[in-house]
Amino acid sequence: MSNHDQDRPQIRPLWPTLFLNHRLPGHERANPVLMEMITGLDSANPELTTDYLEGNLFAKRHPMLEWLEACIRRCVTDYAQATGIDYELDFHVQGWANVNRFGDYHNLHNHPYSWLSGTYYVQVPESRREMPGRSDLDPGAISFFDPRAQANMNAIRGDAQVNPEHRVHPHAGDILLWPAFVHHLVHPNLSDELRVSISFNIVLRWRDEYMP
Repeated sequence: MSNHDQDRPQIRPLWPTLFLNHRLPGHERANPVLMEMITGLDSANPELTTDYLEGNLFAKRHPMLEWLEACIRRCVTDYAQATGIDYELDFHVQGWANVNRFGDYHNLHNHPYSWLSGTYYVQVPESRREMPGRSDLDPGAISFFDPRAQANMNAIRGDAQVNPEHRVHPHAGDILLWPAFVHHLVHPNLSDELRVSISFNIVLRWRDEYMP
């Protein structure tokens, strides 16, 4: 480091919340197959979306689920490297399907006992019913909220802290990955088409070398 650099104030981001958003190559071929499989599961079990703890979707041996799990694992590796983790992680992927009909939504929540959480979008409606009343409806969106309570209380224009909400409008083929402690909600589906996704948790198999 030069003397000139030493004279400059050192500014670094503290406690960043990293968020991954990626369009998976090959989703055009995979999604119709996943859609057929998930709607079949939904027909057999009306509680498929709410019984997410009853099993692990990725325990099913299906080529498209194996493809998706491999993609998820690569995203986790990319995410870990971006955080500065330079050692191998041992984890399993616990997943479940979401089938959202007209009016379905997910309340504000996070995912305890996991390191990361994510969602892969199989089908996202492109159209919506015109609804009377409120003009701020945002069907199909998913919102994430700043985990630092009241961090925006003294934010000013141009300050990155000013907006406590990060809203995403996903498309079929998109995968999102975020820290499991981050609270999020899914806006109501206002389409007659199904909104179908696969959510998942990244659950670490504990090792002593994970200790800071």
